[in-house]
Amino acid sequence: MRIFKTRTIATEACKKGRITINEDINPVKPARTVKVGDTVHVRKPPVTYSFMVKALTENRLGAKLVPEYLENVTPQSQYDLLDVVKISGFVDRRKGLGRPTKREGRELARFTDSYASDDGWDFDFDDLGDEE
Repeated sequence: MRIFKTRTIATEACKKGRITINEDINPVKPARTVKVGDTVHVRKPPVTYSFMVKALTENRLGAKLVPEYLENVTPQSQYDLLDVVKISGFVDRRKGLGRPTKREGRELARFTDSYASDDGWDFDFDDLGDEE
């Protein structure tokens, strides 16, 4: 099946537990055999795509031939969720992990510059330790 661009990416998704078959909550292993009529659920955050297996093939095939073997049965609500995430522009990154993006760095600089402008407000953290 050609849900992922490469077999390596598909294997990684299986190992991360992002692939399930039918309504089974247990993630599948990369070597799991699928049957005609199975529904494969692929979680690519924030969306979970669903595909129904219409037919099987012995050979690997190109991406253009996949619709003959798979039917996309992903609910519209999942696509709506994807649109909301795209519109919001929210980057899903846990707090404190990794460097800020270029955009976040600019916003941070704008924020700090607004408080450090020439409005007469000046605060020195070194003065805090002198009180005894």
